[in-house]
Amino acid sequence: MKYISTRGDQTQRRFCEILLEGLAPDGGLYLPVSYPQVDATTLARWRGLSYADLAFEILSLYIDDIPAADLKALVHKTYTAAVFGSEQIVPVRRLGDSGVLIEALSNGPTLAFKDMAMQLLGHLFEYELARRGEQLNILGATSGDTGSAAEYAMRGKQGVRVFMLSPNGRMSPFQQAQMFSLRDANIHNLAVEGVFDDAQDIVKAVSNDLAFKRQYKIGTVNSINWARLLAQVVYYFAGYFQTTQSNAEQVSFTVPSGNFGNVCAGHVARMMGLPIAKLVVATNENDVLDEFFRTGTYRVRGSAETHETSSPSMDISKASNFERFVFDLLGRDGARTAALFGPTLAKQGAFSLTAEETAAIAGYGFQSGRSTHADRLATIRSTYERFGDMVDTHTADGVKVAFERVEAGVPMIVFETALPAKFAATIQEALGREPTRPAGLEGIEALPKRFTVVPPQADVIKQYIRTHCD
Repeated sequence: MKYISTRGDQTQRRFCEILLEGLAPDGGLYLPVSYPQVDATTLARWRGLSYADLAFEILSLYIDDIPAADLKALVHKTYTAAVFGSEQIVPVRRLGDSGVLIEALSNGPTLAFKDMAMQLLGHLFEYELARRGEQLNILGATSGDTGSAAEYAMRGKQGVRVFMLSPNGRMSPFQQAQMFSLRDANIHNLAVEGVFDDAQDIVKAVSNDLAFKRQYKIGTVNSINWARLLAQVVYYFAGYFQTTQSNAEQVSFTVPSGNFGNVCAGHVARMMGLPIAKLVVATNENDVLDEFFRTGTYRVRGSAETHETSSPSMDISKASNFERFVFDLLGRDGARTAALFGPTLAKQGAFSLTAEETAAIAGYGFQSGRSTHADRLATIRSTYERFGDMVDTHTADGVKVAFERVEAGVPMIVFETALPAKFAATIQEALGREPTRPAGLEGIEALPKRFTVVPPQADVIKQYIRTHCD
């Protein structure tokens, strides 16, 4: 399997090359030259496999430069009941007979769905760096959950340093404590004076400085890294198999979305042939994606227009992974994709598709919806009262939109993207009680914290990296 850039560079690279690289040299994102196709026979063979075995089968279609035995060992080392709390890894539960189900992606070490891919990424990085005898400096941006998932996956890993940017003061106290309480020497937390999009812009700017990137071996764990998105494809198949009895059935998924990586993995699964009826994008008040799927116009917001909400991991107004879907939507026209996401966005802050291109969106199964703080409170309350199921704020955004989009006869699976314990203040506001906290995480907010506040300037971050690498 070879990979190309969404912005027209047709140089074909193999998986382990792009694993350590992040963005393509032309600023685009990597995608496979074509999506492997799975048919009913393949689905029948995969049905009933353990999660680790299913992951190996899917990843093997995209990774041919790691020996199969080594890849299988890495996958089985990653997806264990000890790490994720159950043999199913991503158990699905029903909300009564409503037709809406919840797939639990958040039972890993940091209580968020990012663990599903990040734990594998940590093992892949360590493996490939050892093969090469090299080191890697990971530069990432987080709105709340990517950072802690990356740091817990990379802490203590040989040959890896992590420089994680987060918006200063905009994460929940629990999220801040998870990241900032880590004392590992290879972990560096940088709190950016701004919003998530400022942090994400810095990561892209540094990654686009090819001389600096190569000198300091800069890689990324954000979902712009194809390896991370690929790992997320697996739980779409796992959810499908748990929910259906035969491969003739369809399911739909509702995905709480900010940076578009999680739902983009569903797009990949659907392109492979998984019988997905609808992919429903659920946003919060930062509704740039909902606006696009309703109108065909993608309009990024500046810092002043980016709302601080009670589902903070979705407080994103520049959806990095969105470029991958648009590339496919435009018939893989790299020149047009480059123009839209480069000069057009830079000059106008927005772009609009043609009427014909907008009409084509429906053929990819996408729909969308929006949720507000009041909606979150009402959904958390009703889900608990009707079904005895406590959900976090981001999952509540998904549940609210899922009930608007569910259709008779087609199960609607909502991704549980975090546990309620991470957002205790809003759970208290909705239910008048504190969420249950997993053992060992009591009082985490009181632990000593280690982080550095920095201005939203790429040059400052480069100098910080130089200082801690030289």
